[in-house]
Amino acid sequence: MLKIENKIILSWEDITNLVNELCKRIPLDVPLIDSVYGLSRGGLIPAVMVSHELDLPYVNVIGKHTLVIDDICDSGTTLQNTPGLYTAVLHHKPETSCFTPNCWADLHLGNEWILYPWERHDSKQIQDYLNKEKNG
Repeated sequence: MLKIENKIILSWEDITNLVNELCKRIPLDVPLIDSVYGLSRGGLIPAVMVSHELDLPYVNVIGKHTLVIDDICDSGTTLQNTPGLYTAVLHHKPETSCFTPNCWADLHLGNEWILYPWERHDSKQIQDYLNKEKNG
């Protein structure tokens, strides 16, 4: 993990550690899951990693016992509007989120922008949907 200005830049090793932590918590926090689904963009890679680690099928349709995975619950809007009963994230920011996932690897209380290895390093510190709202 590298901190630059108001950004935390994560490495692939950081992601592996977060996924391992999440996989330790999933059986305790959401024991009924039978499959994994990753939200497009941020959740896809962690979901595939969880699927492999826990030997659960990765599915394209969210079922009754599917665990929906995203990278971060920052505002909470994405997960709040996602179908499914069970949710998990790598980072949960409770101070800014309107939604609480069932399971998370790290509770982040800071206001830093978390930059994942699958994102561009010059990405703006604002969620895509907020940027669209501001620009019309």
